[in-house]
Amino acid sequence: MMSIEDLRKDYSKATLEITSVAPSPIAQFEKWFSQALEAKVPEPNALNLATVSKGGQPSSRIVLLKGVEKNCFVFYSNYQSLKGKELQENPSCALNFFWPELERQVRIEGIAERTSEEQSTAYFQSRPRESQIGAWASPQSVVVSDRKLLDDRAKEIEKKFAGQAILPKPKQWGGFRVEPFLVEFWQGRPGRLHDRIVYTKESEDWKISRLAP
Repeated sequence: MMSIEDLRKDYSKATLEITSVAPSPIAQFEKWFSQALEAKVPEPNALNLATVSKGGQPSSRIVLLKGVEKNCFVFYSNYQSLKGKELQENPSCALNFFWPELERQVRIEGIAERTSEEQSTAYFQSRPRESQIGAWASPQSVVVSDRKLLDDRAKEIEKKFAGQAILPKPKQWGGFRVEPFLVEFWQGRPGRLHDRIVYTKESEDWKISRLAP
């Protein structure tokens, strides 16, 4: 069996020049995201979301990006989940997209706030009915005795809303929008001399710099 320390991959698919990036990180992200879609990257909207507890303990998990609106990154969750509570206690967070097929990642630091009830409801009711039922049935992040409890809750919700194709949104469920103040684009290069271009917010403008790998 190969040891973990011997696992390595050389990157050589593309380059990233500071003279070729878009003037705003949102435009550059949308360009890269479109290329990820064209390359058929599996779940290109999957991102790692890192939050911080009151005591300063970081935690992270994978969530799905559901929009880029008004220069913010949007995703949805249960507000009573660990991530939901931590974001409402401390809105500072970090996002990370990794697209290994393109040898790229995008790292984002920003401040989160809730989306409006109207926006959250509109998105919730656009989801498949099974997902709507799941959101009602799951007390996200709470310890449960076994899987049967969740299955039973889902059946109860199914019965409660029988005949309704669209369910009302649970009060504890909704969206977050993350306004970035730092966005880094990473392109793998040979010999670990990767290209790193970072955008940092300065007042209403973006400063663009190259970072050493």
